[in-house]
Amino acid sequence: MTGANRFGARAALPAVSILLLLLAGCTSMQGGAFGDRKSGLADIANIEYYASDQALVEAKNHFRHGNYGHSATLYKRAAELEPKDAEAFLGLAASYDRLRRFDLADRAYRRLFDLTGATLQYYNNYGYSNLLRGNLVAARKNFLKAYEMEPKNIVVANNLELLGASASVVQR
Repeated sequence: MTGANRFGARAALPAVSILLLLLAGCTSMQGGAFGDRKSGLADIANIEYYASDQALVEAKNHFRHGNYGHSATLYKRAAELEPKDAEAFLGLAASYDRLRRFDLADRAYRRLFDLTGATLQYYNNYGYSNLLRGNLVAARKNFLKAYEMEPKNIVVANNLELLGASASVVQR
């Protein structure tokens, strides 16, 4: 090796070491695209001791932070304790959607519909669920039902725009 090549290799060594250290740190961090390492329900110790309102507060917090396995477990607990709590079923369905457990999400959406009927929030969320599944026709149908209920709702408008962008990507 010439003197210049040895110097270049020595200078690159610290940079490569730092890069490897950063990459190793990425694999040990919590979560992927859906928050939890596992795309399943979290096992939360002593969950039987949660009151429904406490479970609901914790579930919302976990959902906000992308910990969908934990939020699903806590929303499920809240729904078990208060079987008529629509908010618990809405959060449960959304958590299952993010975990890509659409079979379980469908159960929660059916229960939500039984509790609330045809609401803007139901159609908007179920439309988003269908969008995540790639079922663009069903997503559009549900978003349009929500839009008919409240044409000036910004969330519904954004979801319709997102659907339009998804449809154009699929058509390419």
